Amino acid sequence: MINKKNKKNPDLKFIEVQTVQGPVEAEVIKSLLESYGISVFLKGLVVQSVHAFSADGLGKIRVLVKEEDFETAKQLLTSNLHNL
Repeated sequence: MINKKNKKNPDLKFIEVQTVQGPVEAEVIKSLLESYGISVFLKGLVVQSVHAFSADGLGKIRVLVKEEDFETAKQLLTSNLHNL
């Protein structure tokens, strides 16, 4: 018997909704989006764990959401980030 919960969906695509310069900003955005039920994946945190500084885009973190949530996430970020 196959456990469907552990089976990965090959059609599931994550796309970049925002790029930020540090882990604090990335976590604030992740928290905001997840509070609306949007799954978030952060890419680029390894550099921050090795080097505690950011130069020339080295510390950029990409905020990724499921393709189906992109428009909603973009609207939420546009309407909420100026309040942060």
